[in-house]
Amino acid sequence: MVFHPPVAIVAKAGDAGKYKVGLPAWNMILRGFMSGAYIAMGAALATVCSTGIVYSAAQITAGAVPGGFASAGMAQLILGAVFPVGLIITVLTGAELFTGDAMLAPMAAFIHKITWGQVINLWIWVYIGNFIGSVVFAYICANGPFVTFNEAGAASITAFGTRAVAIASAKVSYVGMMGMWSAFLKAVACNWLVNLAILLGICSDDMVGKFFGIWFPIMAFVSSGFEHSIANMYFIPAGIMTAGLTGTATTANWVNMWTANVIPVTIGNVVGGLLFVGIIYWVAFRKEIAALK
Repeated sequence: MVFHPPVAIVAKAGDAGKYKVGLPAWNMILRGFMSGAYIAMGAALATVCSTGIVYSAAQITAGAVPGGFASAGMAQLILGAVFPVGLIITVLTGAELFTGDAMLAPMAAFIHKITWGQVINLWIWVYIGNFIGSVVFAYICANGPFVTFNEAGAASITAFGTRAVAIASAKVSYVGMMGMWSAFLKAVACNWLVNLAILLGICSDDMVGKFFGIWFPIMAFVSSGFEHSIANMYFIPAGIMTAGLTGTATTANWVNMWTANVIPVTIGNVVGGLLFVGIIYWVAFRKEIAALK
């Protein structure tokens, strides 16, 4: 297994960012669409696999737990264990993820002196593509495994759909200034781990090394309950659409999806990737990187 030293990893990250900002806008959107759908695939799998794991205290006391683990922590571990498939596919197939570009594009600006206009351009088009891909896959799930239809075409919610609606409602539960601050901090921590996963993926040249390098940090962020803007572009619409089809009550809607989650989480994700990975690693290794040229 080939392992690249830290300075080489940072240099390779800058090279990747330089390549990405040179893509035409249509390609940024297309690759963004791909990654948005891939992240949604991992999120959908996490929704299904975590369904039915957490039980109420009353159920546990009454002995009404039908096997499995009566543990909120175990549910989070299951979520974290399966969610990374989306980023693994993204990295190994060359798709574009906004949260990863929050570090890679600025790294290119630091190393290769590309303009910040190019960085912002990449962020905008990839973000749009990620949103489209996430919502398309949310529609597939909301009309697929999250509901059942009778002969008249009326929809009934499944256990997986109930879980999807519950996740969406929880995602928009941040209220007030402290709620927004909490969402922001969770987003900072999330993208700190996401971009460490990307750097670890760059560490190795073989598929197995990339797989494990990506898997552990992503498992850590999901299991810890941190917030990822692109994943939430799937989680919340999936719950909204499922609730709309089945008449299920939810506090999530298309407005508070943005105001109570995606906007503050996006800002936090940028800070986490740009500041805590991009800038810190550039400052730490800039002399060594200059010596490589």
